[in-house]
Amino acid sequence: MTARPHVDRLFARLRPDNAQIAFRLGDRSLTYAELDAAARSFASGLAALGVRPGDRIACLLPTGLELAVALFGTYHLGAIFVPINTRYRDEEVSHILEDCTPTLVIVSAETPQFPMLRRLATKGVAVRRVVVGDSDGDLSWAAIVATRPTKTAPQPEDEDLALLIYTSGTTGRSKGVELPFRAVTGNIHALTSLWQWTADDVLVLALPLFHVHGLCIGVHGTVIQGCSSVMLPKFDPQAVASAVDAGGTIFMGVPTMYALLANAMDEDDSIAPRLRKARLLTSGSAALSVNHFERFEKETGHRILERYGMSETLITLSNPHDGERRRGSVGKPVPGVEARVVDDDFADVKPGEVGQILVRGQSLLRGYWGQPGKTAESFRDGWFITGDAATIAEDGYISIVGRRSTDIIKSGGYKISAREIEEVIERCPGVTEVAVVGRAHEVWGEEIIAYVVLRNSTEDTVRSTINDACERCLADYKKVRKVRFVEELPRNALGKIQKAKLP
Repeated sequence: MTARPHVDRLFARLRPDNAQIAFRLGDRSLTYAELDAAARSFASGLAALGVRPGDRIACLLPTGLELAVALFGTYHLGAIFVPINTRYRDEEVSHILEDCTPTLVIVSAETPQFPMLRRLATKGVAVRRVVVGDSDGDLSWAAIVATRPTKTAPQPEDEDLALLIYTSGTTGRSKGVELPFRAVTGNIHALTSLWQWTADDVLVLALPLFHVHGLCIGVHGTVIQGCSSVMLPKFDPQAVASAVDAGGTIFMGVPTMYALLANAMDEDDSIAPRLRKARLLTSGSAALSVNHFERFEKETGHRILERYGMSETLITLSNPHDGERRRGSVGKPVPGVEARVVDDDFADVKPGEVGQILVRGQSLLRGYWGQPGKTAESFRDGWFITGDAATIAEDGYISIVGRRSTDIIKSGGYKISAREIEEVIERCPGVTEVAVVGRAHEVWGEEIIAYVVLRNSTEDTVRSTINDACERCLADYKKVRKVRFVEELPRNALGKIQKAKLP
């Protein structure tokens, strides 16, 4: 076996003699020793079912201890973990399953999508279900984790795929981002070391665990640094404040969470003093408003540490733990990563000029699952083309100022494809044309608005049809919040819709 420092680092804390709490949810917990034993049992159970290294294991579980066991059990066997957003609808889940053809889907009997999975008839995909909870005719989670664990070392190598994370692209359909252990462990170790995480820290983890922020930084970061995480089943301002008050030292959020925490501070004077007890608050996934940055500094004493990343690059930029956490900036490259801000000719821009971010280093994806053409066009001379617009200061601090494409909307901490929503609305009777955009919103970051040209129908009828279609086909955070009717959409001389000119 070749040297594999990243895999070894990821599993270093999972030892039979490590009695420290790794994850806690309510009155349930897992020590590192218990997580190690459960992951080994799960891996042995998967192997008995015929799962082999390189197979995909899809996971449609809510935040919980079972998700952590499934993750590290999948890793132990050398299979690839595919987290699926638990708020996705039939069409979105079906696309992922059809694309990556998993060997198994792990799902809770309480998950809203469970009945759908039983009905799902995908194109040539045999969906075998491992069910947490009571279910007739499905594979039992309890039986699998009761399998006698093996004593062998974890099987994967550093360049093997750890995660296949699906993310929305500019043209609608989600793409599978291939993340090897080299990227996940190397980058998250560099980031959490920069943020000075230690085994004494307690992370308050209220982020969902199906994307990079919660899964990679939260779950992997906890295990890499050997600290503890208090998992919250969902974000709630009072629950976050109480967890910090009870000993939580770190809270990671997205701007929407900080907006809701600010609203809660207006209603409850005890929240700010409780949050003050933390040692570190971080924010990512979208730009934090200057108002919230300043308010939290004033009322809690925390200068929120902002960072920047994406599924394809993991976390590439961060403000420092020690040093200037610059308001409105996402900082500088983390160790192991390089970043540039370039113009349309890929030449470095001058300080203060707007360009787009290019990234290279250990954190990059290996490629897009089954899309070699898309992978090739996303790189230039070894640099990944992010498509995000930014400026760079004289001293290297980078600030995100927008997107190269108006077809990516950032709302509630999610990057949402406008084109995906447009495809749903275009199928609605009475719609001739539609353009979906994001407009600034105090709480959500951006609010999703659809501009619609009618065809032989009334506004009330089409509005109702659009709402019904979004309910059926899209996760709730992708739903259109406002529908505006226009006589025509603005276009340029070539007929391309000019979204910036919409009212």
